[in-house]
Amino acid sequence: MSKHNPVAKAIAYMFKHDRWDAFTLFLEDGRIRPTNNAAERALRGIALGRTSWLFAGSERDRDRAAFMYSLIVTAMLNDTDPQAWLDDVLALLPNTTASRVPDRLPWNWQPSKRRRAA
Repeated sequence: MSKHNPVAKAIAYMFKHDRWDAFTLFLEDGRIRPTNNAAERALRGIALGRTSWLFAGSERDRDRAAFMYSLIVTAMLNDTDPQAWLDDVLALLPNTTASRVPDRLPWNWQPSKRRRAA
């Protein structure tokens, strides 16, 4: 294979600057995925929406939209229904102490009695 072949270039790239250790890390830690497909799929919505977000109205509106989008995507990545989570957490938030806030995060959230009754 010629050194100018795209596959040869990719292989050579892996051996430069200790990249091989980082590349094979997924073999040692099962939590690490060998591909970044999930991350690319998560970003697809951002790429589709970014043109629309240019017209958010103001800088404050843009920041608010980005904040809400990050909450929704975080819930989705934690296999939580974003609408149910936000509905429940926003209803409970006024009576929540600072020490209980971690329990309301998507990865710790359990539907409240109010939510389960509905």
